[in-house]
Amino acid sequence: MPHSVSLISTIAGAFVLALILGYIAVRLRMPALVGYLVAGVVMGPFTPGFTGDLELIQQLAEIGVMLLMFGVGMHLSLEDLLSVRRIAVPGAVLQIAVATGMGYAVAHYWWGWDVGAGLVFGLSLSVASTVVLLRALEARGSLETLTGRIAVGWLVVEDIAMVVALVLLPPLAAALTGDGTLPGESLGKQLALTLGSVVLFVVLMFVVGRRLFPWILLRIAGTGSRELFTLAVMAAGVGIAYAAGVIFGVSYALGAFFAGMVMRESEFSHRAADESLPFRDAFAVLFFVSVGMLFNPALLWQEPLKILTVLFIIIIGKSIAAFGLVLMFRYPLNTALTVSAALAQIGEFSFILAGMGVSLGLLSLEGQNLILAGAVVSIALNPVIFSAIEPARQWILKRSRLARHFARPNDRLAELPHSYTPAKLTNHLLIVGYGRVGRRIGEALTAQGLTFVVAEQNREIVARLRSEGIAAVAGDATEPEVLIQAHVARARALVIATPDTVGVKAIMDIAHRLRPELPVIVRTHGDKEAEELRHEPRVEVFMGEEELAKAMIAALLREVRPSAQAS
Repeated sequence: MPHSVSLISTIAGAFVLALILGYIAVRLRMPALVGYLVAGVVMGPFTPGFTGDLELIQQLAEIGVMLLMFGVGMHLSLEDLLSVRRIAVPGAVLQIAVATGMGYAVAHYWWGWDVGAGLVFGLSLSVASTVVLLRALEARGSLETLTGRIAVGWLVVEDIAMVVALVLLPPLAAALTGDGTLPGESLGKQLALTLGSVVLFVVLMFVVGRRLFPWILLRIAGTGSRELFTLAVMAAGVGIAYAAGVIFGVSYALGAFFAGMVMRESEFSHRAADESLPFRDAFAVLFFVSVGMLFNPALLWQEPLKILTVLFIIIIGKSIAAFGLVLMFRYPLNTALTVSAALAQIGEFSFILAGMGVSLGLLSLEGQNLILAGAVVSIALNPVIFSAIEPARQWILKRSRLARHFARPNDRLAELPHSYTPAKLTNHLLIVGYGRVGRRIGEALTAQGLTFVVAEQNREIVARLRSEGIAAVAGDATEPEVLIQAHVARARALVIATPDTVGVKAIMDIAHRLRPELPVIVRTHGDKEAEELRHEPRVEVFMGEEELAKAMIAALLREVRPSAQAS
């Protein structure tokens, strides 16, 4: 051909191979992403046959990360993020420290690597992949739950920490390789500039961006052109992310996330999320293919012990650290298991750190290859780890000593104060979940002078409600102890307002075992879920889109009827 078609051939090969191998993986009852990873291995430089352009596909994968984080930002508000800051910030920092320490200890004291190599190696194993974590949460319908918000907040803190690490590594390189002394003054200046740039970017986005970008989207939507609207969404997601990286030194993923959060202020945010969904899915596939292309399968039999050690740190070490930290902050067992499973893998930031480590002479090619191998295998195993959450939870709860320990019976927020006597809490209303929907229900009940109790996983919300004089219990309502503490057996009705549809059936079963005649009002998100729940006795189901349509039809009929009567 007279011109290069490496981009076309790489994209075509990636999509075709991912489709074929993804389909085979699904038919073999494995996650589709395993097929995508294998497609990357087939296209990679370490296997015979067709080889794709690795540099091109990595850039396309970076766009996928931007779009994915942009979409997440449009689903989460700043309030959602701040509501989990007390666990996400210290949890992420401590988990990074633990994982980095384990990686450093293994590399330095066992394998004999120098200090710089051990530090870069440990840091690379400490940070989870954005794409894998978000895909796992979306697959479980947990993105907008408390657990999802904790995981995403944790991820944002990890991203900020890695941005700082990437800025500090070059000035530290000489000292870490033993060729110089620690540049204390310049190091402090670099750190101050980096953190200042991040803060300046966030302030600009929320002071200027939350007014400017929704206004632009409104003007574009006013043209009536779907193509322009989709283009505006893509330009905002990718353009702002790129500008954040070039001007402020913020990671593309973090820039796209905050861009999505300010675009959330637009009345067209849901449409923008829907319009960008196909692009997010397509580029996410390219991300998994790009990871597979980096992997040399020969390492599996050349360095099996080292790869197993790397996987132990990523899957076991990091998970135990995250699990313990979440429980230490007194969050439910299910939240601890889900967050630890979500973080039991590594991805894009690990590749960037390893690449910089090699370029600075801090890390050997062997270390980089071990990190890549750990990423590919941990990503492939992550869906299996997620599927083990519920069996692990049931196993722990069946062991009475462990169950009593994790239930935290001495937790003051897990028990109602003694002032709430049985006489005071009889014939009350019980609300499970006090997010955007639950809060509005609670405010309406308060205005009517009705007594209610809240069961909520977010401890900060429970503490705030108690300070306002509202009865609230902290815990996972899928555990009988939480509903018992909320006096469900004496409640007039139960309202399940949590966005976590996975545990709704369990909550209903527990409630009806304790009080068979209890009326239940529940929110849901899908037609299939709604249909299943409507078959339950004494259950009334509300689905967001359905209720919105009913309200709009009622408003429309109010406008039409006067005209019809006049004619």
